Amino acid sequence: MPQKYHITPRPTLPRFTPIGKYGTIDWMEDCLGCSKCVKKHSCVYENYDKQTSFAQKMKSVEYLYICKNCLRCVQECTKGLLQRVVNPEYSWLGDSYWAPDTILSTWYQAETGKIPVSGAGYRGPFVGEGFDEIWTDMSEIVRPTRDGIHGREYISTAVELGRRLTALKFNSNNELISDVPPFVNIPIPLIFNILPFGDLSPTVFLSMAQAAAKLGTFMIIKAEDYFDKLNPYLKNLIPLSTVKAIEEYQEIIKAVKIAEFIYTDNIIEHIQRAKQINPDLIVSIRLPMNKNADYMIDELARSGAEIIHLYADDNGNELDGLNPRFIKDVIRGVHLRLVETASRDKVTIIASGGIALAEHLAKIIICGADLAAIDLPLLIALECRLCRNCRNDLPCPVEIHQATPEYAVPRMTNLIGAWHSQLIEVLGAMGLREVRRLRGEVGRAMFYEDLERETFGSVKRET
Repeated sequence: MPQKYHITPRPTLPRFTPIGKYGTIDWMEDCLGCSKCVKKHSCVYENYDKQTSFAQKMKSVEYLYICKNCLRCVQECTKGLLQRVVNPEYSWLGDSYWAPDTILSTWYQAETGKIPVSGAGYRGPFVGEGFDEIWTDMSEIVRPTRDGIHGREYISTAVELGRRLTALKFNSNNELISDVPPFVNIPIPLIFNILPFGDLSPTVFLSMAQAAAKLGTFMIIKAEDYFDKLNPYLKNLIPLSTVKAIEEYQEIIKAVKIAEFIYTDNIIEHIQRAKQINPDLIVSIRLPMNKNADYMIDELARSGAEIIHLYADDNGNELDGLNPRFIKDVIRGVHLRLVETASRDKVTIIASGGIALAEHLAKIIICGADLAAIDLPLLIALECRLCRNCRNDLPCPVEIHQATPEYAVPRMTNLIGAWHSQLIEVLGAMGLREVRRLRGEVGRAMFYEDLERETFGSVKRET
């Protein structure tokens, strides 16, 4: 049995004061100076102590961004001097999909490497749009085994990237005669995608490469963004280019394990040019998620494609159509079509776009993807507020371009460590011992649209 994969977090403070959900109004003029102030003794999360330490380090005093809003300090203050209010800046974070709660949760995980817990309990809806329409099966959580999933229990999160054979052929001397295609293993079903925007700099790309190498995974980078300081991490890089630029970037292609090319007509023929440069190269085809994705992926799988990277927009929607489908529905359709044509086990499917939370990683695998490529969560780990000033040539409020590897690498590593812990929690609660069994396992989940159709499909609306 391989060694248990574990990501050790390294708490890393933010460079800027985070925007918290709640602010504190403290009427100090009426304070009685109690020997046991509620700030010191009532907060079970020690938020006031942490905030004071953080404020001294940052030379500023701001909102308690880690407050769980249990209101214990408000209730126990003998003079009623404390009040909790919603921070107006908090509502300005992100957008309707990348909600403020998502950003705040990601900040916390990037800082601590821990799974976020709400002391106030779950206050949100039990069903919504997108990934919120999926409920995962947690039935096995009632009977944990031995000392739990983080003890001796072994749960594999490793996946394979590359084309696979459905059967092996041997000659009369029991010698393998099948041409086994190259493949690589990574210990977590997640790679780093190219960043769609951001106040980026060479140090940001260097930090991402170092984090990918530390985690044992891969980072997709545009070939034109490559520079010499990335040489030590070539085995963890996936250069992205057009097929027209294969010869231009042949030195990089020679050194990497995987390369990704943007889809074009007759791309399988062009891929052979890259394999002439590096016979052991595994090629990923970057395909936009559109209404023809099911058909195109089926054709590519039949033609010998090794990896197909299907990408949606930032919010997980198709890139065309008046009523674009969400990524979970597209991936589910792609998976089922490949199953019908007996091609699913031959090709690796990477999904990207709209993967915002750890639960989304598990859910997109349930829908049929082998692994996911994430982008914006990495930016948020570097304190990005998704203001998108960079797209309008405005200054970045958190100066991401100045992020150093000493700060950025542990932040990204902490985030992936927290996601990995949550993935193990989900697998353990389902009774699964490897993430590969989760792929396409819709029996381990409930889909709201299916339940609604089964329950109310026969009900006719009166006119």
